[in-house]
Amino acid sequence: MTPRESSELKRDCVAIEIPSGRPRPLSSGTRVKVMQNLGDSYTLMTDLGQMLRIDATDADALGVTSSQPAEPPVSEFSENLVWDQLKTIYDPEIPVNVVDLGLVYSCDVTRVEDRYRIGVKMTLTAPGCGMADVLRADVEGKLAKLPQVKEVFVEVVFDPPWQPSRMSEAAKLQLGLDLGSGFELPIYRQR
Repeated sequence: MTPRESSELKRDCVAIEIPSGRPRPLSSGTRVKVMQNLGDSYTLMTDLGQMLRIDATDADALGVTSSQPAEPPVSEFSENLVWDQLKTIYDPEIPVNVVDLGLVYSCDVTRVEDRYRIGVKMTLTAPGCGMADVLRADVEGKLAKLPQVKEVFVEVVFDPPWQPSRMSEAAKLQLGLDLGSGFELPIYRQR
């Protein structure tokens, strides 16, 4: 199944509504289009115009084998490894990772004996977005899998509020944006 191609789900699965963040059961036979397949999830659009997200572990419901490559074993912890992991987490509506989108405000790594504690402060593109718990869980899950990590704390904050100017130059180029022209992300404007 390629992006924007419509197909029917092959089995029942649970999706997350975007932007509410509420779980929603999907029945086999539901028609969906894959809008993006980044990180460990698929963003879908139903024929009724509902945007949903499913985990790559449910890719078989779409009739595809997960395209996620097997992660090579990592034996040595580093702060670069933490940032690399964060860059594998994507906003479900905007095809940019949370680091380049400017959602990660800080990432503090503290050594605790022979292990590490990671504290992340991050935000969302809009304060009312219900995806906060979903993205928080993505960050916690990815970072907890790193070698020698003892604890991960993720705090979602809204001060200072996110602005499109926080995006990296790479993200701006990827989205074809010229921030000097008074641009707003369409999804940001809708909320």
